[in-house]
Amino acid sequence: MVVRPPGLPLRSHRHPCYFWVRGRVPDRKPVTPHFESMLAYILLSFIALLTSALNLLVIISISHFKQLHTPTNLILLSLAFSDFFVGFLMALQIVAIDGCWSLGDILCPFYHFLGYIITSASIGTVVLISIDRYVAICHPLHYSTQITQKRVQVCICLCWICSVIFQGILQNQTLKLQVMNSCSRECMVVYDHVSVLADLIFSFIVPITVIVLLYMRVFVVAISQAHAMRSHIATVTFQKTGKVMAKKSELKAARTLGVVIVVFLLCLCPYYCAALVDEDFLTASNANIIICLVYFNSCLNPLIYALFYPWFRKSIKLIVTLKILQPDSCDANML
Repeated sequence: MVVRPPGLPLRSHRHPCYFWVRGRVPDRKPVTPHFESMLAYILLSFIALLTSALNLLVIISISHFKQLHTPTNLILLSLAFSDFFVGFLMALQIVAIDGCWSLGDILCPFYHFLGYIITSASIGTVVLISIDRYVAICHPLHYSTQITQKRVQVCICLCWICSVIFQGILQNQTLKLQVMNSCSRECMVVYDHVSVLADLIFSFIVPITVIVLLYMRVFVVAISQAHAMRSHIATVTFQKTGKVMAKKSELKAARTLGVVIVVFLLCLCPYYCAALVDEDFLTASNANIIICLVYFNSCLNPLIYALFYPWFRKSIKLIVTLKILQPDSCDANML
């Protein structure tokens, strides 16, 4: 039995880092068919392994090669770390694929809390990507002075610290290990509507609004500059009016990171929209598809880098062939 705090409504919820989501405390534990359990085991195991491996390649690439130590890549490194931890959480979820929690009382709140921190840090990192591209495209003359490695490192640290503090303050709910007939117990989280609303506003609505507004501006400026680069007359006009255009490499990076942001929003928005419209929707079986989509986003980011970034493809070859173990390999030309 879950005890409701005085004066607060009862609500049970699971973060998107959980495979099964329930909108209320169940009376009975549903039994998962053996075929569906095995299919979920295989699917989650494959995605977890692929997610961890690909993001580990990103982490090693940016950390090892000095030429890749740019402000933009440091932000991508932060995103890779959060995506790598998503693969770790998925591995933990595999042992509880049928909804039964067997990892003990200590790991239950840790698993839940870490999932919220990772999601908040990921959204905050995407906001940093939007700010980075906004300054690079809309104010290219000030980019090198305003966006430095030291400032980016401080912003990344603040992003993770604020995620930990915010989620620590927000998590006023009670974690319970429900005793069920069909299994030993279940890791259940119960919290009030105020916490739900605060998390929705500060972890989703506000960051997504900032991301969309900044990248809309980036998109408009990038289009105008791309047209200007194709026209000699327009280029001369830009020079006479004193405007400075961003480099082609910055425009290309903006397009690539724009793809990352769009994929991120497409994978994350369905979950929050469904939870916002109808919390009971997440009790349905098709909610598993939405949550798997949130999982899969962490696997897609490295694939986007491999598709658009030549330096990532080159670094993969050096890592797989173990050439990074050679002396002075960190000074290799990657661009």
